[in-house]
Amino acid sequence: MSDVPFDLDAYFARIGHAGSRDVSLDTLKTLHFLHPQAIPFENIDPFLGRPVRLDLAALQDKIVVGGRGGYCFEHNLLFMHALKALGFEVGGLAARVLWGQDEDAITARGHMLLRVQLAGKTYIADVGFGGLTLTAPLLLDPGTEQKTPHETFRIVEADDHFRLQAAIGGDWRSLYRFDLQPQYEVDYSVTNYFLSTNPASHFLTSVMAARAAPDRRFALRGAKLSIHHIDGRSEQKDIATAAELADTLEDQLGIIIPDREAFEARVRKKKIVEITA
Repeated sequence: MSDVPFDLDAYFARIGHAGSRDVSLDTLKTLHFLHPQAIPFENIDPFLGRPVRLDLAALQDKIVVGGRGGYCFEHNLLFMHALKALGFEVGGLAARVLWGQDEDAITARGHMLLRVQLAGKTYIADVGFGGLTLTAPLLLDPGTEQKTPHETFRIVEADDHFRLQAAIGGDWRSLYRFDLQPQYEVDYSVTNYFLSTNPASHFLTSVMAARAAPDRRFALRGAKLSIHHIDGRSEQKDIATAAELADTLEDQLGIIIPDREAFEARVRKKKIVEITA
């Protein structure tokens, strides 16, 4: 464990929280709502070949002080440190992503989520799943439909695991499968190293970003930006140039690009946009 103290005041300033600090469901809901609005999901560092560090000092320096975003390990580890600093009983879990996969697919444990014990009940928290990041904790109550400020979700129990599903376009679609086996920083470090350095990792080959807003979601993958409104409307925009992609990340998703020139050059090299001039 790190000897670096967690700066709760700085974290609260980062997410815009000036309310209660008690260990309660209301506090958990408030923080879970604010975090994914203030801190975007993004993979700029691995895309640029920069290291992704998960120690507390690095997380605070990059996300809290530096105003950056990150991907699931960074988001949920930071959130876990914040909850622990407040006194919540919280631990890490791992999930196998099913979004875009067959329902019976066996993928690696490549995603992090949190288990929170509160008033004798178990909640699932996850502030780092890109375009469908939860904006509220979910009670671990299999089969119950649970509304959040954005989509409606449910947790389905299978033989040896649970599945998190979202109601999308009238259908239930699985995001990932998980169990309650505790995970530790070393577990995430191994997976993080693979996902942030392996040439075949999608975090190295494409650009992914997302941010929640009170009335909509922004999600970018490659050269396509999608905006999903909570009233069900959606709009898509195709991005033509590397400069336009960088502008979109900065202006629409609130992402700070650490080296814009290098970013645009890599976007062109990877042929993520159609126009490379």
